[in-house]
Amino acid sequence: MKKTLTLTMGLLLGTTSMVVANDDLMTQMDDPNQWAIQTGDYKNHRFSKLDSINKENVGDLQVAWTFSTGVLRGHEGSPLVVGDTMFVHTPFPNIVYALDLANEGKIKWKYEPKQDPDVIPVMCCDTVNRGVAYADGKVFLHQADTTVVALNADTGAVEWSVKNGDPAIGETNTATVLPVNDKVLVGISGGEFGVRGSVTAYNMSDGSQAWRAYSMGPDADTLMDPENTTHLGEPVGVDSGTATWEGDQWKIGGGTTWGWYSYDPEENLVYYGTGNPSTWNPAQRPGDNRWSMTIFARDVDTGMAKWVYQMTPHDEWDYDGVNEMILTEQDWDGESRKLLTHFDRNGLAYTMDRVSGELLVAEKYDPSVNWTTGVDMDPNSDTYGRPEVVAQYSTEQNGEDVNSTGICPAALGTKDQQPAAYSPETELFYVPTNHVCMDYEPFRVAYTAGQPYVGATLSMYPAPDSHGGMGNFIAWDNINGEIKWSIPEQFSVWSGALATAGGVVFYGTLEGFIKAVDAETGDELYKFKTPSGIIGNVMTYTQDDKQYIAVLSGVGGWAGIGLAAGLTNPNDGLGAVGGYAALSDYTALGGQLTVFALPD
Repeated sequence: MKKTLTLTMGLLLGTTSMVVANDDLMTQMDDPNQWAIQTGDYKNHRFSKLDSINKENVGDLQVAWTFSTGVLRGHEGSPLVVGDTMFVHTPFPNIVYALDLANEGKIKWKYEPKQDPDVIPVMCCDTVNRGVAYADGKVFLHQADTTVVALNADTGAVEWSVKNGDPAIGETNTATVLPVNDKVLVGISGGEFGVRGSVTAYNMSDGSQAWRAYSMGPDADTLMDPENTTHLGEPVGVDSGTATWEGDQWKIGGGTTWGWYSYDPEENLVYYGTGNPSTWNPAQRPGDNRWSMTIFARDVDTGMAKWVYQMTPHDEWDYDGVNEMILTEQDWDGESRKLLTHFDRNGLAYTMDRVSGELLVAEKYDPSVNWTTGVDMDPNSDTYGRPEVVAQYSTEQNGEDVNSTGICPAALGTKDQQPAAYSPETELFYVPTNHVCMDYEPFRVAYTAGQPYVGATLSMYPAPDSHGGMGNFIAWDNINGEIKWSIPEQFSVWSGALATAGGVVFYGTLEGFIKAVDAETGDELYKFKTPSGIIGNVMTYTQDDKQYIAVLSGVGGWAGIGLAAGLTNPNDGLGAVGGYAALSDYTALGGQLTVFALPD
């Protein structure tokens, strides 16, 4: 009776709340003078209609003002701007500042959570956080210790908080959250500790849980309908989330959900990817390990999965599938289709029909990718949609561990979490990439709750027979599956891109440069070196009718973990310390927001 009453009241009253909450954020996102969501919009375009700064004058940019965050380690994500307020976040301890842009950036309020520092060693690949979210007059923060808090946007007061996980068993958070309709969607980190990934929807009004969908497990856990949830057009079948696991391994199966999320309001579907299966030693977990390494399309209201696509079955290389899903409407064979484009860690760029889950394109977006010859695109084939693995670069042969060398890309992928941008004007995607290969040696590991559950030793280095650097910034055609132009960089491009109506694309480098390039040609138009390496995402906004460009600098993240955590063993940082050892010759730790504008 109580459930019936709750449902009835929700139908009568909840709809109004949902519309108000969603309309509030949608209104903010539709205003190009603001930057109300980390991804720019629900489609993950990271595109701005502002054009006061354009390819003709961007070379005149100057530093307008700066702000020190007071925290070192890696600064990922970006500020938000809503009205006259800028919200700035930091890595652990996840401080949030509200700055008054109408009053010379005066600090309106500061929120500093008191978190147990024991969470720091449980966090994989630096103590980063990819930013706060805004909706319905609240600022939402998912802290490192998995506490989700809703802060009053005007005062910083905590309106509600809820614990999403348990760091004692390796559950942490590095991601932002997605406010959508009357809910806040939250993921979880910890695949290197045997955490079972999940996405949880909390009610925006009070933090109560609406639903939780696990990456693997029985249908009741994964919120899948055996007959109506599809994989490449076919029903997934009963308990597909356990059928390809040995015994109860799915309970510590990984598939964490620490990446970016996108949303299609017309379909009411949220799109996201899941991470690596646990452990990194593939011989210890035979089978496809569904649904790790998978793109999910879920109904926002119920959490039920409409379709899934597993990109890297039985992952042998830690090619997490959590990177952003970018939603477009483009011409495909003479008709307009709703598309989803995804640049996976495994080095393949996918174009899919986001309504049906049909696979349209799967092509390498770095020519050095060698672990696969490509994806079987024949719908009549028994291996349709699967990548063809090159035996030489497999890390498991006949159920045995193999010390494999020269695998491209490295575990951090051809692209990690650093988000790409899309311009509807050029119909190109602007992608920060890693140009890195690795040696990968698995070893046997036992699971203990709260302890690392990796089972592999890695070393990383630049891709051979190339420009000698470790990164490229590329323009990608998602219809034809090809690179239009490519800019070589000395280190991986770990910064998120921004495209604008001014015909300019911005990105940052690990040495600390913010760069502006021509959206059509890739020609460099401007660069400026900030105080520390940039792994943050470039954003733009206006204040008093003047356009500004802003970015957080503060070296760190997986690529910069050696500098951020003071590590020197080349195998530390899951192999990244040795690969990026030269980075210390170019930059040092910092934590600063730098804001640029044209001179008056």
